Amino acid sequence: MDPAVLAWLLAQLGTATDTADLTLRYGRLGTARGVVLEVLAERKAKLISEPLRLVVDGVVTLDNSANVTAMERQVAALADVLAPDETAADDTADDAVPLLVTAPLFRCRGPR
Repeated sequence: MDPAVLAWLLAQLGTATDTADLTLRYGRLGTARGVVLEVLAERKAKLISEPLRLVVDGVVTLDNSANVTAMERQVAALADVLAPDETAADDTADDAVPLLVTAPLFRCRGPR
């Protein structure tokens, strides 16, 4: 993983993220986008596994539902962002329209 990819990952996930963990994930997944999506999915699962809202009347209120919403927005926003290990041609390669289409021609039977 080159420094540009690592910098992008830290920008997406925060500078407190363990770089050794990111390097291992990048080696396993092969793309920076895959690493970000996996880390965000784990963080979201951890938040959801515990109560999102805790209220002790007159004492304290803890609400993590906004954090879950923010993570969902970040995942959705990743669709519009180009990671440093991707190129614009990679995104359009599957959607490209073929330039040449060939079809077999058969002789008609009977008069036309």
